[in-house]
Amino acid sequence: MRKNAAQLAVAALEKLGVTHTFGIPGVHNTEFYDALNASDQITPVLVTHEGGAAFMADGMSRVRQITEGIGVLAIVPAAGFTHAASGIGEAYLDGVPMLVISGGVRTDTEFDFVLHGVDQLELAKGITKGAFRVNHQNDVTDVLYKAYQLATEGKPGPVLVEIPVNLQLFDATVDQPQQPPQPTKPAIDEQAIQRAVELISAGKRPGLFVGWGARHAQRQLIDLAERLQAPVATTLQGLSAFPHDHPLHAGFGFSASAVPAAQASFEDCDLMIAIGTRFAEIPTGSFSAKVPENLIHIDIDESVFNRNYPSKVSIKGDATEVLKLLNNALSGQAARADSTSLKATIKQLKQDYANEWQAYDSGERINPYTFFTSLAAQLRDDAAIVLDDGNHTYLAAELLPLKADMTLLTPTDYNAMGYAVPAAIGAKLAHPERQTIAIVGDGCFVMTGMELLTAQQQGIGIVCFVFNDGELSQIAQAQQMPYARKPCTTLVGAKFEGMALATGAYYVRIETEAELDAYIAQAFDVAAQGQSVLVDVNIDYSKPTRFTQGTVKSTFKRFPARQKLRIAGRAVKRKLFG
Repeated sequence: MRKNAAQLAVAALEKLGVTHTFGIPGVHNTEFYDALNASDQITPVLVTHEGGAAFMADGMSRVRQITEGIGVLAIVPAAGFTHAASGIGEAYLDGVPMLVISGGVRTDTEFDFVLHGVDQLELAKGITKGAFRVNHQNDVTDVLYKAYQLATEGKPGPVLVEIPVNLQLFDATVDQPQQPPQPTKPAIDEQAIQRAVELISAGKRPGLFVGWGARHAQRQLIDLAERLQAPVATTLQGLSAFPHDHPLHAGFGFSASAVPAAQASFEDCDLMIAIGTRFAEIPTGSFSAKVPENLIHIDIDESVFNRNYPSKVSIKGDATEVLKLLNNALSGQAARADSTSLKATIKQLKQDYANEWQAYDSGERINPYTFFTSLAAQLRDDAAIVLDDGNHTYLAAELLPLKADMTLLTPTDYNAMGYAVPAAIGAKLAHPERQTIAIVGDGCFVMTGMELLTAQQQGIGIVCFVFNDGELSQIAQAQQMPYARKPCTTLVGAKFEGMALATGAYYVRIETEAELDAYIAQAFDVAAQGQSVLVDVNIDYSKPTRFTQGTVKSTFKRFPARQKLRIAGRAVKRKLFG
C-alpha cells in the first residue's frame, strides 16, 4: 500500500491509545495536522504557545494510567521545539512520559539555509530520553512504537520523533503496519526482597519516604506503614501518594525544612524504606536530611541508587509490584504493636502547626491556612490539583490535606514557572469528569495565563486560583534573609479581570476571608457548566513556610566559613545602615 508519513503517524498514535495532541500547525506539519483532523479518535488542540502545549501534555500524562494514552506534542521544528523545551525538560526530570512529534526540514533538497534548519536531535540531548529522525515513510510506525516504548518503560520521560516534511507530503510504498509493543516490567530480585525483610526485622524505628514513583501504590503503602507502624513522609511530587488523614502520615519531607510532625517522627529513625524517590534537593531540604545507615531504596530507575545516600539494600522494580512482594514476605511475621504514642505525637504537632498559622495576623489580606481550609472543604477527594512553582507550592504542601492518589501535580526539579494553568487543562481533558483546579502565583500566572483561551476553545471548566500579592514571593523571601533587599521581584500590578475578559474566563475577586466559602462555591458551580474561572485571591505571603526557612538556613550552613562571615556581615550591615 502507499501512504505518506503523516497518515502512518496518526494511525500509529491511534493504536497507542492517544486521544489528544497539543501544539500549533506550521509549514512543516500541515500534512500531519490534516491527518489528525481526519482522525475519529485524536483531537488536535491548538494552544497559544508551545510551552503551554508541553505542560498540557505533561498534565495529561500525569493523571492517566499509561494504557489510557500519554500526552503528545505536535509542533513545528526549531522555534516550536525551543518554545516547548521548558515543558519537555520538566517532563524529563520529573519522569513523565511524553511523545514530541515534530516536523523536520526537507531531506530531499540540495539547498542549504532552509527554514527552521537546526539539528533538533542535538537540541534534544539532555532534556529527552531519546530522539529519532525518520528516514523513510516505511520507518514511521516502527520509530513511533520504539519511541513510545522508550517514553513509558523504566523511568518515563519525553522522546522526540522528527518527521521530515517531504515524508509527510509525499507517499511511498510501505509494509503492513505492525502491532504496538506490549509493556514489560523488569524482573524483581527476590534475594533483595529477603535482605530487605531481614533489615526490617532488625529495625526498631522504621520510617517510609515516598515519592512520585509510588503514586500507583497507595494501598500497598498503607499496608506496609500499618504493618511496621512507621511514619510516612513524602516528596513534593509524591504528596498525594499517601492519604494525609491517615494517622501515620507525617508530612512533606523529614529534614530541617519539614513541618514539625515530620521532623519529630523521623528524628530517631534507624531504618528507612524509600520508595520511588531520588533524594533530590527539594524533598531533602537542600540535602540537609539525615538518612539512617540502614536504607532500603526501591525505584524503577537503578541509576538513582547510592547517589546522594548509600543504601544497604537496593531493589529495582515497579513500586506496586515490589511492595506486593515485600508485604507478602513480611506477612509471616507478627505485625508491630500499635504505636499510639507516635500517632498522638503526629496528630498533636499537626494541630499545633495549624494553630500557629490560624493565629497569624494577615491584616487585610487572606491567611493561606484559612484559604486552604475553605478550599479543602469544597474539593472532591479525587480532584486534580495542579500547583505551579513558587511560594504557593510549599504553602499547599504544608497546609492542604490530600486523600486520593494521583491527585496533585507539580513541577519539581526542573521547576518551570508557568506550569499550572496549561497542565490543569491537560489534566481536565484527560478526565473531563474530575474537578480540576490550578493554584498559581501571580508571577507564574502572567507567563501562561493566556492558555485559558485554550480552555475556552475546548469548552472545559477549570478553576484557576491566582495568589495575587504583587511579588515573586518565594525568591523575595529567600533574598530578604541574606541580602536585606529584594531586587527585581516586585510585579507591576496586572489587572487580572482584563485577562479573564480576554480569554473568556469567569472572573471572581476574593478580598477577605469572609468571602472565601461563597466565592469558592461560585467558582466551582461555574466551572461545572464548562466555563473556566479565574479567581483573584488577595493572599498574604508575609509568613514564610517551614520549607523556606529551613532550606535557607541549611544551604547557608554548607557554605565555607569565610563565605558565611562575609554574607552574614553584609546582611547585618544592611539591616543597620540600609
